Amino acid sequence: MRVAIVTSNARVYYTATKVLKEYRIPFHSLRVGDKIPFDVEVVLTGEEDYGNIDFPIKVIVRDENFIDELLAKLEGREKFKRVYIAIDPGERPGLSVVADNRVIEVHHLKNPRDVGVILDLLEKYPGAKIKIGHGAKRQRVLMLKALADLLGYDYPITVVNESRTTPKVGGIEVSQVQDIVAAINIGLREGREVKIGELLEVKEPTKKEIEDIKRRSREVSGTITISSELARDVAMGNLTLEEAIERQRRKRRGSR
Repeated sequence: MRVAIVTSNARVYYTATKVLKEYRIPFHSLRVGDKIPFDVEVVLTGEEDYGNIDFPIKVIVRDENFIDELLAKLEGREKFKRVYIAIDPGERPGLSVVADNRVIEVHHLKNPRDVGVILDLLEKYPGAKIKIGHGAKRQRVLMLKALADLLGYDYPITVVNESRTTPKVGGIEVSQVQDIVAAINIGLREGREVKIGELLEVKEPTKKEIEDIKRRSREVSGTITISSELARDVAMGNLTLEEAIERQRRKRRGSR
């Protein structure tokens, strides 16, 4: 038994045992303060107990994704050779972590500005690089601006041609599955590395682009058509479509 669960937190214990059983990894169940057997190589614990456990190799269990770090330590690998955080841009971006051509974890983001997950992953996987698909221009710009504000406009990012990365999928929550599969495919493809700032040189939108965004605002809201000025801000990546709709809604209320 090379693994021991040492925790006072019932949720941590439940999560750890569930995943270890799925992977058929035997383990010791110990209380904080118990003597750790000689055959243990890695201790699993929670954040609150981490500092109270005297053991050289510990892994914090926050959710089921702890398994990758555990396997890496059991295999004697402290980190992967190549890790990519890959993004399929869109109104609800799909995200994958691909390490050494293996999918480690996936996420579905709330909106293009939901970049906190990306920052957490950069901290979790030191040396990881970001890849992003070249499509969904206005949502991609929104996300890149949010990342640039936190990482800097000189931060390198790899742009990937995402043609044919999105499969046809049937069943429930089709779009969410497609976004995630597309993000996985983007993570597995080669691309062109550039600075974020170089990707934010947005051209003035055409009249057709403005009208398309206004039409989309009616589809999303059901009743509201945003102004051409707000549609331009959306096209330039300064606002999300939802933010523009809310501003138009407030303007409409104020004019009554």
